[in-house]
Amino acid sequence: MEPGIIRPVNIDAEMQASYLDYAMSVIVARALPDARDGLKPVHRRILWAMYDLGLLPDKPYKKSARIVGEVLGKYHPHGDAAVYEAMVRMAQNFSLRYPLVDGQGNFGSIDGDNAAAMRYTEARLAPIALEMLADIEKDTVDWSDNFDGSLKEPSVLPAALPNLLVNGSSGIAVGMSTNIPPHNLGEVCDALCYLIENYQRHEDVTVEDLMRFIPGPDFPTGGVVYRYSHLGAGEDADREDAIAKAYAGGKGSIVMQAKAHIEEMSRSKARIVVTELPYQTNKSSLIERIAELVRDGRIEGVTDLRDESDRTGMRIIIELTRTVDPNHVLGQLFKLTPLQQTFGVSLLALVDGEPRLLSLKRALLHFIEHRQNVIVRRARYDLARAKERAHIVEGLLRALDMLDAVIALIRGSRTAEMAREGLVKQLGFTSIQAQAILDMQLRRLAALERRKLETEHKELLALIKELEELLKSPKKVLDVIRQDLKALKNKYGDARRTQIADRAKGVLTTIDLLPQEELWLTLNTDGVLARSRGEKPAFPLLPVQFAVKGDTKTDLYLLTARGQAGRVQAHQIPETGGGHFTNLTGLPRGSKIAALLALPKPDGEPLSSYIVLATEQGKVKRINAADLAASIGANPQVIGLDEGDRLVWAGVSQGDGEVLLFTARGQAIRFGEEDVRAMGLPAGGIGGIRLAADDRVIAGATVAGDAAAAQVALVLGAGYAKRVPLADFPAQGRNGKGISTAKLSSRSGDVVYGALAGPEDRLVCVQAEQAAVGCPVAGLAQMGRASSGKALAGLVAGLSVTRVYALAGAGGPDGAAQKRPARSAKAAAEKAAPAAEKAPRRAASPAAAAAAPKPARKAAAAPAEKLTPTGKAAAGKAAASSKATVADKTAPVGKAAATDKPAAARKAAATQEPEKPPARRGRSVPLDAAQLALLATIPPPEAADKPKRAARKPAADPKKPPASSVKPTRGPKK
Repeated sequence: MEPGIIRPVNIDAEMQASYLDYAMSVIVARALPDARDGLKPVHRRILWAMYDLGLLPDKPYKKSARIVGEVLGKYHPHGDAAVYEAMVRMAQNFSLRYPLVDGQGNFGSIDGDNAAAMRYTEARLAPIALEMLADIEKDTVDWSDNFDGSLKEPSVLPAALPNLLVNGSSGIAVGMSTNIPPHNLGEVCDALCYLIENYQRHEDVTVEDLMRFIPGPDFPTGGVVYRYSHLGAGEDADREDAIAKAYAGGKGSIVMQAKAHIEEMSRSKARIVVTELPYQTNKSSLIERIAELVRDGRIEGVTDLRDESDRTGMRIIIELTRTVDPNHVLGQLFKLTPLQQTFGVSLLALVDGEPRLLSLKRALLHFIEHRQNVIVRRARYDLARAKERAHIVEGLLRALDMLDAVIALIRGSRTAEMAREGLVKQLGFTSIQAQAILDMQLRRLAALERRKLETEHKELLALIKELEELLKSPKKVLDVIRQDLKALKNKYGDARRTQIADRAKGVLTTIDLLPQEELWLTLNTDGVLARSRGEKPAFPLLPVQFAVKGDTKTDLYLLTARGQAGRVQAHQIPETGGGHFTNLTGLPRGSKIAALLALPKPDGEPLSSYIVLATEQGKVKRINAADLAASIGANPQVIGLDEGDRLVWAGVSQGDGEVLLFTARGQAIRFGEEDVRAMGLPAGGIGGIRLAADDRVIAGATVAGDAAAAQVALVLGAGYAKRVPLADFPAQGRNGKGISTAKLSSRSGDVVYGALAGPEDRLVCVQAEQAAVGCPVAGLAQMGRASSGKALAGLVAGLSVTRVYALAGAGGPDGAAQKRPARSAKAAAEKAAPAAEKAPRRAASPAAAAAAPKPARKAAAAPAEKLTPTGKAAAGKAAASSKATVADKTAPVGKAAATDKPAAARKAAATQEPEKPPARRGRSVPLDAAQLALLATIPPPEAADKPKRAARKPAADPKKPPASSVKPTRGPKK
């Protein structure tokens, strides 16, 4: 427009044009990230400026003010506060899943504290940021002028890191906004590799295919994300996959929730502990909000609120009164505070300079296309440089071949220009080769230097060939991208922080509130289910019938000998004392449990595993675990049984392994699991092994596809045990006679246990419910099938092994149960005598048996039938609930020989002041009435009970004979 001339314009058209120019400027140059590198212009300029300054991860930090000044002066003509805030966010590990800037100093906190002024903090590039800038000097991206045209800046970064999805982005433009959640690097790399492998048919790849690798966002602060939302109200509300909807269309709403659990306190009180917060939640504001709700009376029952967070992690404590339900208070907190929020997903990014709403697949494809372009441009750059160098090396080698002529020409030339022209015109070198010859140092004329040039020439030719083939083959370009992604995952990949959970009508379920803790789940011979924490078992060996490992979210399935199934969730088993399985599962009282299985809690998806069953008469059956889980409420029948048959074993498989069956008479068969098709719950089994008339199936095992090096553990009734390589059991067809597993005789007894076992496992052998011996599998002798095995140490002579169970992963010294310190015989006798009359639940030490005279110890090896229920009734009815500790290699209490002592002597012995027993560390198991009666008759050994120095004698009782008149029988010396 010429100066001084006024032209009328349409105000509507001018406003529209000007506003559109402003809107596009904000959209393209400020608010939205590029789909290729996931960066806004300010972030891209900060990273490039730091790279240009040499602030690499292995270099010293530099003041933030210096970095901000560099960005402002060269590339970003805006406010310094905006640049510094953008750099600070890239350094916060609670804002970015993988921070790109390594900051030193106060860069803010999750409490909402601001970062220190830029003059105090320092920064440099994080190691992962170099993946964003790799190969930028090799003409891999386009460059543009800066704001004043004095410098060039990259229009996009090479970005080997899929930053758009990995770190996400958020921004408000004009008329639109973006809000992309962060994701796990390893999962995104796996999804990209899957898409590359199916690149030719990527149109057929669905969101469900990609969600096998990327189940949902992975926020830096952890927390819980719900996959499903419910439409409508009531029981018939439809369930919608909120994450899949957001990934398919680019827009959606995902519910985030804090991770919290309830801890029991003393005096029946409880407290709520919050350990992880939803993404971008201010912890200080959250605590203030909770305090405000408590003051206003909208949340009742809170007695204390404090923040115990430290450098090891977050911990917000909310203590409650004993009169409120902790789950109800937690539900109120989720409803009324930022502990539960909604993340509005909007996958809006710039594609070719224009805003586009992307699906998950389209975002991944844009990254692959960008990397294809980068790889091709890098290959072209490297090819050009390799050809230039090869051309020079060829000239140097040719010059060395005609060295005398070259030297003569150079010496005869007046100037360097004349020498260059002579090399070109007379000897046929190119101008580039001629200049390289003139620049060559005399030391390059040595023979060793010539060999180096020849080696370099060969390497250059190979590189040129490789790069040319790469440029001709798009498939090889994709292979390079896949290899780069795998290397990136191996270098920077980490575990998922955010838990993906099902959603039950907008309310956090009890399962979701539970902390993930490892548990040992046990069923003892009295039918009591119990749980104990830890990687190693912390329960007595003797009363246990089954022991499996699980966690607080495990479903425990109990299968009875009649083929009926029941289920209990691990967290429902009382922590103190456990509970009887009939009360917890609804199974009929008196049911005999044949198998105990621990299966993971299905989280929105059906179980994909199978359950293999075997009966005593050799029938097998396979059912879907999902079918059992779906119908478990009515305690269904899982297998139809013939008359006289019963279920003896059940195992979990993945559907692609093998099955092993073991019989009492030493036969075993191994066949493929596919030979047993999956059937419905009520159906009967099919033939698994053909048995002899006097034989029966006693155990089984499932063999995974990768268990070729596994070993089979076998235990015989007389206490012989061995381990045999699985390879010694060849696969056969189903319903065969099988092969021999052990050499049996009247001395060895029948096979009582057979299973696959690892060297880290531990077997516990029980003898007539009186003694239990723990033995690591690694300690068993490795022998062939034709042997009987070797006798286990610590077994009681004359008692057969009646039952064996395994403790997975509890082998070695740490796997053994702790032995309880022996109590003195005198104290044991005192406590056992009233126990026979009143039957209190007290423990009698097995050390009392050791204190008996030698003839009595020989009597302990008497046949087990002497402790039959009839014998118990004769000895007394009230002793069944007493307990005694049975640890590894602990023998049963022997029958004492001193039963003929006068009653006065026993009464006098009972008046002796007992020694204070040592601290009790073991757990207790029941003793029968006969054993308690025997304990009451054992006189206290003088050597064991009397201290070395003279002890103060109790005052004499005129109604009782003096204690000194009774001479106690000495026990055997230890």
